Amino acid sequence: MPNLDITTNLQLTSSEILENIETNLKTTDSFVKRHIGANKEEIKQMLKVLGFSTLEQLIEATIPKSIRMSQPLKLPASQSEYAALVQLKSIASKNQIYRSFIGMGYYDSITPPVIQRNILENPGWYTAYTPYQAEIAQGRLEALFNFQTMIVELTGLEIANASLLDEGTAAAEAMSMSYGLCKNKDAYAFFVSSHCHPQTIEVIKTRANPLGIKIIVDDHRFFEFEVPIFGALLQYPATHGVIYDYRSFIDKVHEMQGLVAVTADLLSLALLTPPGEIGADIAVGSSQRFGVPLGYGGPHAAYFATREAYKRQIPGRIVGLSKDTQGNPALRLALQTREQHIRREKATSNICTAQVLLAVIASMYGVYHGAEGIKAIAQRIHQLTVILAAGLKRLNYSIEDEHFFDTIQIGVDNSSASAIIEVAQTRRINLRLVDEGCVGISLDETTTVQDIIDLWQIFADQDELSFTVTEIAETVKLDLPDFCRRTTDYLTSPVFSHYHSESKLLRYLHQLEAKDLALNTSMIPLGSCTMKLNAAAEMFPVTWPEFAKIHPFAPLSQTKGYQIVFEQLENWLGEITGFDGVSLQPNAGSQGEYAGLQVIRKYHQSRGEGHRNICLIPESAHGTNPASAVMCGMKVLAVKCDKDGNIDTADLDEKAQKHTENLGALMVTYPSTHGVFEMEIIKICDIIHRNKGQVYMDGANMNAQVGLCRPADFGADVCHLNLHKTFCIPHGGGGPGMGPIGVKSHLVPFLPSVSIEKYTNPNDNNDKVEQSIGAISAAPWGSASISVISWMYIAMMGTQGLTEATKVAILNANYMAKRLEGYYPILFKGTSGCVAHECIIDLRSLKERAGVEVDDIAKRLMDFGFHAPTVSWPVLGTMMIEPTESEDKEELDRFCEAMIAIYKEVEAIENGSIDPENNPLKNAPHTAKTVICGEWNRPYSREQAAYPAPWTKQYKFWPIVGRIDNAYGDRNLVCSCEGMKVYQ
Repeated sequence: MPNLDITTNLQLTSSEILENIETNLKTTDSFVKRHIGANKEEIKQMLKVLGFSTLEQLIEATIPKSIRMSQPLKLPASQSEYAALVQLKSIASKNQIYRSFIGMGYYDSITPPVIQRNILENPGWYTAYTPYQAEIAQGRLEALFNFQTMIVELTGLEIANASLLDEGTAAAEAMSMSYGLCKNKDAYAFFVSSHCHPQTIEVIKTRANPLGIKIIVDDHRFFEFEVPIFGALLQYPATHGVIYDYRSFIDKVHEMQGLVAVTADLLSLALLTPPGEIGADIAVGSSQRFGVPLGYGGPHAAYFATREAYKRQIPGRIVGLSKDTQGNPALRLALQTREQHIRREKATSNICTAQVLLAVIASMYGVYHGAEGIKAIAQRIHQLTVILAAGLKRLNYSIEDEHFFDTIQIGVDNSSASAIIEVAQTRRINLRLVDEGCVGISLDETTTVQDIIDLWQIFADQDELSFTVTEIAETVKLDLPDFCRRTTDYLTSPVFSHYHSESKLLRYLHQLEAKDLALNTSMIPLGSCTMKLNAAAEMFPVTWPEFAKIHPFAPLSQTKGYQIVFEQLENWLGEITGFDGVSLQPNAGSQGEYAGLQVIRKYHQSRGEGHRNICLIPESAHGTNPASAVMCGMKVLAVKCDKDGNIDTADLDEKAQKHTENLGALMVTYPSTHGVFEMEIIKICDIIHRNKGQVYMDGANMNAQVGLCRPADFGADVCHLNLHKTFCIPHGGGGPGMGPIGVKSHLVPFLPSVSIEKYTNPNDNNDKVEQSIGAISAAPWGSASISVISWMYIAMMGTQGLTEATKVAILNANYMAKRLEGYYPILFKGTSGCVAHECIIDLRSLKERAGVEVDDIAKRLMDFGFHAPTVSWPVLGTMMIEPTESEDKEELDRFCEAMIAIYKEVEAIENGSIDPENNPLKNAPHTAKTVICGEWNRPYSREQAAYPAPWTKQYKFWPIVGRIDNAYGDRNLVCSCEGMKVYQ
């Protein structure tokens, strides 16, 4: 206990008093004890159950001595929440908030306060997990269903997914889908209009390279179609604002049996003819303009829409309508067998995360404003743009094209474009330098009449103008030309016309939130997903204007605060992992996998060994690994595991030697997805290195390593880190995420490129990144705004706190394994009988004994108020449990007692005291309607159905629907509100 005795303190020297005060403050205001759930007494009790006296003894028995760190991490001392926020606020103040009219797919927007407060800043929304257990995720699924409906109606296409990562990667997915669907086998080229956003073009080039796809970047107006192409990408409106009539070009691509993707500005589609009506097969883009902050580039939810015929090729996730056991409508992820981690090397994409939280915000923006509101916002922006252009013409500037929505390019003297940019910046305004003779301006929802005046004054180079806004407004024509004017309705579903008052929307959001189980309800013990505390102090800075209102292509001189955060975070992650270089650009774990393998591939090419394309992947590896390897043009070979779940080193050695001339990489997850620290990890890495391959380590399970061992020290060459797992960025219902990669020194030159100048200054010919793999995501630093969450976590935990958290994560997993092993066998253990930070319980025998499936247990856990652990992965018929360090012993015991109670229900079926078909497990989950309404004719009580444990009587989380019939929904695919009408 801290020394608080005033009498004693009076006898101390002044320096001793100050030191004592500081010690007391650290003790009483430590974030570490707030993040780690168990207190000292609980830790002692759990260790006793395991037969250990100290945490260190447990760690020595769990982690191979050969890989343990000899020195503690060299990180700054831990800070209190208040102190860390003060320091970060000081750093944030170094960012300068200019009015940015740069455009390029990024616009300032207004997040309605009711949405910001009740979704973006609400743990009921941001701490939820991907809605695989649909019965307790109906609120999120409904919001995503609304998102899909909004996208379908605005784009004029028939089916949309529930979001992708960003506009650039969505465009790359469109290319990949077109390639997979191509019927002309002679076609190997993909056309990209030179009028697309430059960052999108760069991402597509990166994605195309390993697949051998030729990218043709040209002006669509003059393309001769001399090379057979399997698809094309167009920008609508074009990056410089022009609205082109693409119909004839689209027809020519279709004549070549190719598909056409259109990257469309979502807000413009309130006024413009939708892509589906001009013949496009795919529409992609960003929903950022629908109430999502700029955030220096992310996170933002991309959208992807296509035709019904391509529903099984669409990347990502789709929310579809089905029914529950009572015949009630119920939502779930449709076509679930398409999930990429299940299809492994046969996957069409490695996407295992979306941007759900941001898609939810965008959907609610559409719900709040409705069709009339969205159209009014779009019309206002267009009208201000027309007025701006007319005033610039009055000032004798030329406007490049008459047909535009919100973006214009202004012709200037060759010597004055840069000068105008500089003058604008003296007025705290950012414009786009198109080239030396042209300046671009993009307006947005936040633009005011005063902004128009300020812009005119920049080009007039004076404050006094010879005309007024009113005078100009009276002279302009606001109608768009017939070829691009929208005539069809949109947002016609009732949800978009019912919640326009704040009271109604507030209640609607609360009702949806109440249908979902998130971390604010109970623990979510998902193995490999690390659903740990997302502390409020970590989340606060995300919405600070200094971080939220920065354009991703703002000059570096305006983003010094962000650069400090990036530099410190990269250094900290480098110290934690032992790597020499870190890139923050990958905006999901799947993107980190892809980036890491691309780096390895580029390294081999630089040494004249581009033929090294064999990727060895153990059966215990993370699920998306094989798909990532295939996307990088690699050939996947599986490596066996032994009966204990460890990599079969003999099989590995044999395959490495057999393919020594072509071995590119090993993808290994550590600790393994089987939940153990493999004792021979150093030998495993040595085998690969002896055969000239590189070791890629999947960092999904880094939560078991921080402060105890480092991937780079025991043989990994590259590793991605899930900041949305180990480093506390929330899952957000299936996104946001960040998947930065760390690499050893020999791979540093190949890291993803980060070049603001490359996109914003056409005069910058200095190729600083010639060895780089290129751009992985559309924004230079990926989902920059949420990097501050991980910064706060590391700053508040410090070396000791991070290390303690890892130890407690391992303790909690072993404690739960010990408590459950008498009922459910633990499938894999280390040589000492310990597991890592997660464990797999084997439920397969229950099917033989009582006809009980793993899904029955997952659904029954809902009646106890819990989300199921990871189900049937990596082994069918099992559950993988990861409690994390954030849960206290009381919560761990509660979950264990629920599992034990379920086991006893299985026993009751087995011994014949409960009907094998009509029992609490087979009928789970039990809704309030089922239990309360109508006749109860089941051979067990209502109390056993709804209140199976004492704590459920104190607080009950009610699933809103019964068990969902997934197969029925897949046979009758309905993915939008419009489709629901047909269904009904």
